[in-house]
Amino acid sequence: MILMTKKDYELILEHAKSCVPEEACGLIAGVKNGDDKEIKKVYILTNIDHSNEHFSLDPKEQLAAVKDMRANGLVPLGNWHSHPESPSRPSEEDKRLAYDSKASYMILSLMEPEKPVLNSFHIEGDVSTKEELVIC
Repeated sequence: MILMTKKDYELILEHAKSCVPEEACGLIAGVKNGDDKEIKKVYILTNIDHSNEHFSLDPKEQLAAVKDMRANGLVPLGNWHSHPESPSRPSEEDKRLAYDSKASYMILSLMEPEKPVLNSFHIEGDVSTKEELVIC
């Protein structure tokens, strides 16, 4: 299970909406308790690809985020990105680029702007499994 505050969800949602038509992206960090993950901080990063179909995290911002995680006693939990025009599920490219099988991959669909959908996935190879995500 992954726990996320409503405030962090809204941070991702507002940033993703501001980036349309491009994909927005970032990192998530927090604490692990067995298989459970609690998100303590969401990082907003720049999509240096400026594309509506894929994203690449800005390497300098990514390094700064990891340094901030370490300084605050947090561990990297995964990443998040938006799908402005497609459902909240990993694309073939998302699966191909998911190198860390321990990470959570969160995808926010803005396909129906009035009904955004955020899901989290465990990706291993070409297999993705939806994770339980609780927003409170």
